[in-house]
Amino acid sequence: MGAAFLASWPWDNLGFYKYVLYGPLVGKAAASRAWEAASPDRWVLLLLVLFGLRALTYQLWSSFSNMLFATRRRRVVRDGVDFEQIDREWDWDNFLILQALMAAAALYAFPSLRHLPLWDARGLAVALLAHVAATEPLFYAAHRALHASGSLYARYHSLHHSSKVPQPFTAGLATPLESMVLGALMALPLAAACAAGCGSVALAFGYALAFDGLRAMGHCNVEVFPSKPFRAIPVLRYLIYTPTYHVIHHTEREANFCLFMPLFDLVGGTLDARSWEMHEQTSAGVDEVPDFVFLAHVVDVMQSLHVPFVLRTFASTPFSVQLFLLPMWPFAFLVMLAMWAWSKTFVISCYSLRGRLHQTWAVPRYGFQYFLPFAKYGINKQIELSILRADKMGVKVLSLAALNKNEALNGGGTLFVKKHPDLRVRVVHGNTLTAAVILNEIPKGTSEVFMTGATSKLGRAIALYLCRKRVRVMMMTLSTERFQKIQKEAPAEFQPYLVQVTKYRAAQHCRTWIVGKWLSLREQRWAPPGTHFHQFVVPPIIGFRRDCTYGKLAAMRLPKDVEGLGACEYSLERGVVHACHAGGVVHFLEGYEHHEVGAIDVDRIDVVWEAALRHGLRPA
Repeated sequence: MGAAFLASWPWDNLGFYKYVLYGPLVGKAAASRAWEAASPDRWVLLLLVLFGLRALTYQLWSSFSNMLFATRRRRVVRDGVDFEQIDREWDWDNFLILQALMAAAALYAFPSLRHLPLWDARGLAVALLAHVAATEPLFYAAHRALHASGSLYARYHSLHHSSKVPQPFTAGLATPLESMVLGALMALPLAAACAAGCGSVALAFGYALAFDGLRAMGHCNVEVFPSKPFRAIPVLRYLIYTPTYHVIHHTEREANFCLFMPLFDLVGGTLDARSWEMHEQTSAGVDEVPDFVFLAHVVDVMQSLHVPFVLRTFASTPFSVQLFLLPMWPFAFLVMLAMWAWSKTFVISCYSLRGRLHQTWAVPRYGFQYFLPFAKYGINKQIELSILRADKMGVKVLSLAALNKNEALNGGGTLFVKKHPDLRVRVVHGNTLTAAVILNEIPKGTSEVFMTGATSKLGRAIALYLCRKRVRVMMMTLSTERFQKIQKEAPAEFQPYLVQVTKYRAAQHCRTWIVGKWLSLREQRWAPPGTHFHQFVVPPIIGFRRDCTYGKLAAMRLPKDVEGLGACEYSLERGVVHACHAGGVVHFLEGYEHHEVGAIDVDRIDVVWEAALRHGLRPA
């Protein structure tokens, strides 16, 4: 079977450069100075503004849909949006490009449309009548035909239904033929108003944006309508659809075909009888209790934009600073100040693993704030309240991320466990698996390593483990007292393998560096060519040396059967999480009953590593 007519986009291979298709309109607007009131081509600027606002409408609904901290109780489909769906919907705005070209062609074909008045109240009545009398029934008929014909559905409409979790961007997931038909149906009420001599710019903007808003709302997967008005005025059920109503169409596929008015499903006999009952249940709101929570924090202002409810597609890729983020920085900075003053811990994202819900929560604090002495109490209070909330909800394991388990802040979580000895939720710093990941990156047969940050709890565990393997560990520290304390923890026969050094030049012949403290270019220069830097320092050191290699922060890839994962964890690849996150997952999967806080138990490093591999986690 050959490719179906208008079943694929002709600019599929252009990627980001598809926006060049707006070029002729932008060029004409610029050349004719369309922003000036006297310009004869002012319509070009209005057209570009309209389609910009249409795109913004879908983006805002997408942001709302992914605000789990505000919407999770009223989500219709509870699954997360995975990377596969995000990639499939990446070019969701293709239909806007097509319809912009269609609109421009119509304006060229009918020059009178370029000089519409700003407002004519009569046009609203005509457009509403045409929408109900023509757009709604024609859409219903076309939509039902796409489902009734197996070949039409397979060639065209199946793409729209390939997304498991409806999202506002799913509304744009369609073939060119479907988008052309939808554009024509959308234009009918506006054409009717213009033919009647009462069309206007305000009507074109208002109708188009209302149309897009209702489509995005129907696909947002969050019930926005309370049930009370529908019970009080039953006829409303047939005049406006709800997200629950449309989700039923996506899950059942043989009912609820209407555009916006269920009246046509009622007349056509395709109204699912469960629609109102499901709407009642969803609008009431039911909160799901996660079994595992990863308690993260914001890294910096730019990284705060790397979340699904800001830009879903951006959050699905490893974080890096992009030019398009710069205009958003001032707003993100103001949000940071507001979060510092008023915000509490909130839900960022979720995924499922073997039927169990895992969530990532964020403490509303940024990396630099953890180093402000006066902020210490407030940060610990936020973490403590998060732990108590998780305990009350029935969460099994809560894992502390990065600076949330800082030794100087709360002793790696010890503060909370001692203060609340009756906690049912298990608090985990995950550093046992972090140590295991770093240790298993060191090549077999290594006889000597150089280590900075060796007196931290993670550095201490790595040093003690290596010396037991008869690996000579040069520990860079100026504190003889702290070095001797760690050395005494090692069995007597292994103590000679721990060596204190106070200058970087002592490591100029060692090609394995384990870095737990920031290294400047000057300090890195002491490493011989061919050195590999293993890291557990946050943020990671900058790779100044081209003749050396630099490892990333300890991380592991989640098991293959993870579901609904659609956000990258900071700069890590898709499906990869920091080792402390993975350590919490292993703690939950193994059903460990102890808290993993404070000093790392060196004897458990191999135990936790083997458990991680047994459950399908793999080194990144």
